[in-house]
Amino acid sequence: MADATDSRDHAGHEKPHDHDHHGHAGHAQKATWRTAASATLHCLTGCAIGEVLGMVIGTALGWPNVPTVVLAVALAFFFGYALTLAGLRRAGVDWHRALKLALAADTLSILVMEIVDNTVMIAVPGAMDAGLTSGLFWGALTFALLVAFLVTTPVNKWIIGRGGGHAVIHAYHH
Repeated sequence: MADATDSRDHAGHEKPHDHDHHGHAGHAQKATWRTAASATLHCLTGCAIGEVLGMVIGTALGWPNVPTVVLAVALAFFFGYALTLAGLRRAGVDWHRALKLALAADTLSILVMEIVDNTVMIAVPGAMDAGLTSGLFWGALTFALLVAFLVTTPVNKWIIGRGGGHAVIHAYHH
């Protein structure tokens, strides 16, 4: 007969018990550039949705740069986490565990991506004030997201190689 302590290992950490193949989550693994690029593309998708929406809203409302960037960053984190949560929930992971996994898997990647893309966006002269119908606005935003992808991919490779980031949730996506 199992009791509540059976769900914890000798160090008090929760044992992965949802599915047998989750036992490798969070352990160092071989981090290939392909794996890192895939994790970064996943992160970029959520970030881009939030970033574009935030920039569009802030620009359309004529907000100054700081509140526009704050909104874009908040939405990027929201959508980045939401995409990971959706995948984990589809894999049968309960909400509490899925939230913990999403935070562990995505926070550093999203943070790096947001710092880079917003820095680039602000650094492009006139981009934040160009308006939604301007090629400068959309070109700068596209360029900023591309630079963020290129900078974040090696970061994700390092994180995955250390057993963090998307290595934490990799087993749930099979």
